[in-house]
Amino acid sequence: MQSLWMLVACAMFALMGACVKLASDYDANMPQIILFRGIPSVILLFLWTQYHKKSLRPKSWKAHLLRNGFGVTSMWLGFMALSMLPLSTAISLNYTAPLFIGFWMLLFGGTQRDPIRIIAVMFGFLGVVAVLRPSLHAEQLPYALLGLMAGACAAVAMMQIRQLGRLGEPEWRTVFIFSTFVCISGGVTLTVLGWPTLGWQAYLALMGVGVSGLFGQLAMTRAFGLGSALLTAVLQYSTIIFAALLGIVVWGDLPDVMAWGGMALIIVSGLISAWRTYTEDRIMRGQASAETISQKG
Repeated sequence: MQSLWMLVACAMFALMGACVKLASDYDANMPQIILFRGIPSVILLFLWTQYHKKSLRPKSWKAHLLRNGFGVTSMWLGFMALSMLPLSTAISLNYTAPLFIGFWMLLFGGTQRDPIRIIAVMFGFLGVVAVLRPSLHAEQLPYALLGLMAGACAAVAMMQIRQLGRLGEPEWRTVFIFSTFVCISGGVTLTVLGWPTLGWQAYLALMGVGVSGLFGQLAMTRAFGLGSALLTAVLQYSTIIFAALLGIVVWGDLPDVMAWGGMALIIVSGLISAWRTYTEDRIMRGQASAETISQKG
């Protein structure tokens, strides 16, 4: 049941995407949106660590710098795509990270290069083509490319998160350091671009970005920490469905049949990749346990 927290996370992340788009519609600039995304997480986690006397010192600055370099870049690119594309299209492109991971495994995965991953990459590629078909306006295509680049950067960040987990880095410290880098990137850019005058609607949307992003992060951490890894990974793709529904209700962006098909293929690609990764992890753990038992015997 703990995996069902992922549905809460997906609803929050879809809402965050909608708030990013609304804030941009109300003339908030991208550094403001980025800054508001990180502030709630930094404040809450800092207070929590001080109350529980937890250390914020990382075990490996190098691993965090690599993770945050790609993670922050992915957020900037993904938010820029969200500001200019239909919500469901931008979210779908942001969720292509498993496609890039699968493609990487096909090129450099060695024994992890298998027919199942080939099928996943093919489905994902066809899904991207369907979502980015010529019905997108010419001025939207650069932002669609930014969305794909966000997915590629997210793939590298995800692999680095796994590396941090192997180093014994707790999730809350990883989230805190990431959110701090997010705030720094937004704050530094604001010193160049300045703080434009905004109406109350823009500030309400900016607050929505921060609050929904924070609750989404907490719910996702709980789901992955306490629930089934496979079920949680499968449920995360419901963000695309939530985003499509929000896009229809708020902006009237009703995807056509081909767009729905493309989103479905991207979801299927991610599900196949998640299932394959899960089964491989179980096999590896089983082999490691067998070796340990044989050594003790």
